[in-house]
Amino acid sequence: MPLILVPTPLGNLRDVTLRALDVLRDAELIVAEDTRVARKLLQALGIAGRELWSYREQNAANVTAGIVERARSGLVAVTCDAGMPGISDPGSDLVAAARAAGVAVEALPGPSAAFGVAALSGFSLRRFTFEGFPARSSQARRAGFAQALRANVTTIWYESPRRIRATLADLEAAAPGARVFLVREYTKRHEQQTFGSPADVAAALPEPVRGEVAFAVAPYRVAALSVAETNAGDADAAIDQLLAENRRVGEIAKVLARRGLGNRADLYARASARKAAGKGGAVSTESGRP
Repeated sequence: MPLILVPTPLGNLRDVTLRALDVLRDAELIVAEDTRVARKLLQALGIAGRELWSYREQNAANVTAGIVERARSGLVAVTCDAGMPGISDPGSDLVAAARAAGVAVEALPGPSAAFGVAALSGFSLRRFTFEGFPARSSQARRAGFAQALRANVTTIWYESPRRIRATLADLEAAAPGARVFLVREYTKRHEQQTFGSPADVAAALPEPVRGEVAFAVAPYRVAALSVAETNAGDADAAIDQLLAENRRVGEIAKVLARRGLGNRADLYARASARKAAGKGGAVSTESGRP
């Protein structure tokens, strides 16, 4: 018997497929990310009396073998709280374990916020990447955006409503001029779609931000001096480039500090020294410090 991945609605319950209903009704065991969420869904769909097991990152090591063993003799349905199991949710390791044990695996098509925001964005999708959740620290987020944008293709991201404003600010720092399409509460009653620069999108969000968030970033060709092409060891090259653009020393220190190339005081001193040495061409005069 197979292990079947069953996508569940992101919000609107009518997004469930007929095949998903059949599998959930016929399953001898339903594996759920959160059994409380699964019980509410099954009740809303009129499906009762199903055996439920919890499968999440915290208990996967203890329950995986038992789930695979049950799938040897009976139909086991795997769900997550919303969308496709294994896409930014538990499930991929379970699939790998089942295949290693010779257990057949199937996946039903169904709702996915990643593909929804990709299609709605209007950005080029000849090639695109799903990047999942950005890192939690600001410096790591900027580095992650820089790395992802190097490919110059549309990128798709998820984010927590608690971090989305900080994330958009870091995106703007890593990729000035980026075009963003954001969907909040996709398929739900209060769905919001927003397009523009990272700052424009952040300004359009309610306060506080609530609900699930997914966003797409259009293909972006990173400038030579951006964090995508530099690191702390390339600070001099970045300074010289900005000096050649007639940027003020204080502005250079601020810009490069935001890009993670050092603190403003050190960058100011470094830029001042390179300006005095005639690096980067002529620059404007400036007074004051950052």
